[in-house]
Amino acid sequence: MRVLIVEDEKKTAAFIQKGLSEHGFLATTAQDGEEGLDCAITGGFDVLIVDVMLPIRNGWSLIQQLRAMRIDTPALFLTARDSVEDRVRGLELGADDYLVKPFAFSELLARIRTLLRRAPTRQPERYRVADLDIDIPRRRASRAGQELVLTPKEFLLLGHLARHAGEVLSRENIVEHVWDIHFDPCANVMDVMMRRLRTKVDLPFDAKLIHTVRGVGYVLRAE
Repeated sequence: MRVLIVEDEKKTAAFIQKGLSEHGFLATTAQDGEEGLDCAITGGFDVLIVDVMLPIRNGWSLIQQLRAMRIDTPALFLTARDSVEDRVRGLELGADDYLVKPFAFSELLARIRTLLRRAPTRQPERYRVADLDIDIPRRRASRAGQELVLTPKEFLLLGHLARHAGEVLSRENIVEHVWDIHFDPCANVMDVMMRRLRTKVDLPFDAKLIHTVRGVGYVLRAE
């Protein structure tokens, strides 16, 4: 079982990682909310352990974004914030459990195992469009057997297009699912990213898969 620990306190993260490894889990750490979000989307984890107070993007925002993307990986908030209001907010945003620091590792382990028992069996997410193959859990993409070297954001963008292959996605939809909810959809950052992605996915090949629908958005499809 794979566990993602999103925790900026290095000692706490190392403590949890060591303990989980000793109990047969494969534990990965991320030190800020943005890195944690990217890992949670592309890493194929079975459980997420997320601190609330994180750099760049807080834990609430991280879980809210995952749930908006319909990623339902079981998540446990691990934090020093112990008010009822904070617990309720975390659960309402989509977390499955809440454990307050300081904590006993045995309790954390028991809660993780409970979340795993509740979780439905997840099927690996793999998509194929023409000769483009995208393996979400392994964060790999290839075309005509050639591996594509993508940045984390490029892979997020390609994965979102692949999940909706054949469907025209608006700029607003892409921004909401790939960038922060407050990102300006009129900024040219997305256009630059889309051009870079096309350079890797389409430029070396005769058949183009990423198409612009003028005035609407983008679509991934075989013509």
